Amino acid sequence: MKMTLLAAALLSCLATAHAAEQDRASALDPVVVTATRTAVTADDALSSVTVITRADIQRLQPASLIDLLTGLPGINFTQSGGIGQQSSLFVRGTNSDHTLVLVDGVRIGSVTAGLASLEQIPVEQIERIEIVRGPRSSLYGADAIGGVIQIFTRHGQPGGGIAPSLSVTAGSHGLFGSEAGLSGGDAHAWYNLSLGGEYTSGFPGCRMGAAEAMAGCFVDDPRNDAYRNWNGAANAGYRWDNGTELAFTWLRSKNDVEYAGSPYGGNDAVNEQRVAGARMSFSPLAAWKVTLNAGQSRDLATTYYQGTYYGTYYPWAQTGYSNSRRNQASWQNDIALAPDQLLTVGVDWQQEQVDSSTGYLASRRNDTGAYAQYQGSFGRNEVQFSARRDHDQQYGDHDTGAAAWGYHFDHGLRVYASYGTAFHAPTFNDLYYPPYYGIPSANPDLKPEKSRSAEIGVAQQSGAWNWGLSAYQTRIDDLILLDPSQNYVPFNVSKARIRGLEGQAGANLDGWQLQGYLTLQQPKDVGNATADANSGNLLPRRPERMARIDLDRRFDALGLGATWYAAGHSYDDAANTHRLGGYSTLALRASWHFTPEWQVEARLANAFDRHYETVYYFNQPGRSWYLTLRYSPAAH
Repeated sequence: MKMTLLAAALLSCLATAHAAEQDRASALDPVVVTATRTAVTADDALSSVTVITRADIQRLQPASLIDLLTGLPGINFTQSGGIGQQSSLFVRGTNSDHTLVLVDGVRIGSVTAGLASLEQIPVEQIERIEIVRGPRSSLYGADAIGGVIQIFTRHGQPGGGIAPSLSVTAGSHGLFGSEAGLSGGDAHAWYNLSLGGEYTSGFPGCRMGAAEAMAGCFVDDPRNDAYRNWNGAANAGYRWDNGTELAFTWLRSKNDVEYAGSPYGGNDAVNEQRVAGARMSFSPLAAWKVTLNAGQSRDLATTYYQGTYYGTYYPWAQTGYSNSRRNQASWQNDIALAPDQLLTVGVDWQQEQVDSSTGYLASRRNDTGAYAQYQGSFGRNEVQFSARRDHDQQYGDHDTGAAAWGYHFDHGLRVYASYGTAFHAPTFNDLYYPPYYGIPSANPDLKPEKSRSAEIGVAQQSGAWNWGLSAYQTRIDDLILLDPSQNYVPFNVSKARIRGLEGQAGANLDGWQLQGYLTLQQPKDVGNATADANSGNLLPRRPERMARIDLDRRFDALGLGATWYAAGHSYDDAANTHRLGGYSTLALRASWHFTPEWQVEARLANAFDRHYETVYYFNQPGRSWYLTLRYSPAAH
């Protein structure tokens, strides 16, 4: 309760804008493309949107993408240990597979488990992130129940000239990382190429002790969980005088993650994320823009085991593999019907494939979706309508839709309201997992999980300050559960109701940047008490209260800052028997430009060495330090 009152008081005193002081004008009215699949300002998106720029990333000095996003409105993560260990994302209290994640417009994530491995995306390769909260299935299809997160990799700028970059980082637990890149462009072309890597010796992720280990990772292994990453990214594009544009993007991140395990599940995983895409846009007529996209994402995972288990030594050998591939393409048409009247129609196609040592009952499925959206402005009023039909060879047709309205008052004040439906498609694990010793492990008759969401919001941007407040309710039907009494075979039975209130506000005054976020949510299982034993319980691993405050100040070449994050208690299981205590952490940071191009950065995370868990029996990092030397011509 104290945490909520403190956060609310700080929010009422205003919190910050999203970018550095010199970028204030652009930060107040950023352009986003994720909310509507077209370029609109955040004000015109008629939804709750957060934009993170490269300047924000360098100012906040996050150790990972998870570190960067935790505590933003409606967002919480869980992680089974430190950097590189398995994580799960929860947006607005929905399930961890209810958020669509894109990298440069390409959908990513495992088709077996349905999760995007955000812990494997190197933060040094990120240029910008757009977060759109609320249902977006009427534009993107399956999985966008909680929202959409789009990550844009670093890129050059037309006319930007040649710009090299370099960073070297050292830190606690034997951390060492580096990144080097080269970007540039002329009046028509742009390009970027960067390579990076990271290593940490880690710490024991699973809380040790025989009884505790058996309850957590099911093995007593006190060794450190080391993590290694090698990554590279490239993109290039060309824009002709008539506006025709051609662009390519590529990202690869390979990871070696050690964890406490056994010969059955391994104790070392080699994972790889690959994303490649191409985009072409042109205008056959002045009022008609065509955009063609093609891409592929791959999620590759192989597990190994080395060590002694129950007195028997096992050499380092493969214990299993699972490789996902998603091919995708889209054709989008933006047609200007009149000034401030835009019609968008398009078709998406994707093919999901899996190659695994598990031997799934099916290895491929296709989905085709057609959508239409209308955006119109009438004086101070704005409206948006969208509808989509998806046809999947497994679960047939599924229709979704959305409607939104907004009104602009004087002095930057606006109100908006929206309603939308969305769905989550059953994964390959849900539908096609093979029988275990003749006992079924999957359910081919599963239906998609379906949601209905309503939201109202008010926001204002005026000069150096801004604020916003939104309230929402989401109902999810046909939740997929695993029944222990039926050998954990998935089935549709439950319902969830999630109510939430999100606040954010900002001020940038006299060189001070203060930014605050507050999330109050009630994610509950409201299924039939006869069929669902957990009816009335909170959904697991989702705290009801979260708050984050960022404070920064620049003194010429010296920058100082701090981030405070707090989360209330949650439960690790659907039965609400394993309680995860609430906690708060404080991170301190400093940066110094000793030349216009060179700077040194220092960060102390979890400054008070608070012990906490986001997954039952799995440790989180204690007090940790990071020191970075960075070269960037555009940094000052």
